[in-house]
Amino acid sequence: MYDIKWIRENPELFDKGLERRGLQPRSAEVLELDRKYRAAQTDLQEMQSRRNDLSRQVAEVKRNGGDADVLMHEVGALKRSMADAEEDVCALCDQIDAVLKTLPNRPADDIPDGLDDTTNREIRRWGEPRKFDFKPLEHDEIGAKLGMMDFDQAAKVSGARFVYLLGDLARLERALAQYMLDLHREKHGYTEMEVPLMVNSSAMYGTAQLPKFAEDLYHTTDDYWLIPTAEVSLTNFVAGKALDEDSLPLRLTALTPCFRSEAGAAGKDTRGMIRQHQFYKVEMVAITTPEKSWEEHEYMTNCAEDVLKGLNLPYRVMCLSAGDMGFSSRKT
Repeated sequence: MYDIKWIRENPELFDKGLERRGLQPRSAEVLELDRKYRAAQTDLQEMQSRRNDLSRQVAEVKRNGGDADVLMHEVGALKRSMADAEEDVCALCDQIDAVLKTLPNRPADDIPDGLDDTTNREIRRWGEPRKFDFKPLEHDEIGAKLGMMDFDQAAKVSGARFVYLLGDLARLERALAQYMLDLHREKHGYTEMEVPLMVNSSAMYGTAQLPKFAEDLYHTTDDYWLIPTAEVSLTNFVAGKALDEDSLPLRLTALTPCFRSEAGAAGKDTRGMIRQHQFYKVEMVAITTPEKSWEEHEYMTNCAEDVLKGLNLPYRVMCLSAGDMGFSSRKT
């Protein structure tokens, strides 16, 4: 979430970032709420100061044997006014938070402008895609023909967007996950972790899953959330901690099942294993200083490329445009 102090000092940059995302400027609205909030805070502080003065006067009058009823009446009235003022301060603070929580991160200066994937920029490519001398089948067709992928039975058990993997295909998924974990741990310097699959709301807010993606998440009746990615648990491993800069970067990796309701994906890429409600993923997270974040971002990209190179899979590295990036991203 944005630092309100930064918005006060950089309203034009704030609005420019939103415009690059295809959104309307919001600095005027945010700063007006901030002005009201600070004014309400000032009023409350003045009331607190006046109450303290009156309390001292009451004590002084009583110590001298005088009648402090008038002063005490004023203190009582002031306390009631302070209660209303505190409600106003809290309400304005909540309004500011409610606005800022819905606004995406500001795009980095060097990423391309544009509102969709047509303006993404190719950075580099590796290998050449295989040229088939026959019409290739879709992955779900291959899986069904081999008897290793069963969507029909999964639908009977769990509904749409689930799958059974059988035999060598299940073994292949396990082998690929172990290959990635070992590569990141042994070559790239990541610490492998086993992480919670259910987290509280604070953890989801801290990784920008809430409030924007609430409809795409699974929420239990006792207020836990199933993780949509291990990024949530890995990132929150350092939540509330003070880290020694000399210990950075802190590189973490985990293999977990991920759970997504995909409520907002109706009609999008629904065939086969795309957009499943449950799937396994190896995640990488790196914690570092803002000054070294771009360098670490490139290192993580290279680590992901090593996975594909090791499997001899051709790929392209793309820089996503401002409007095609994820909500919390500055650069993808």
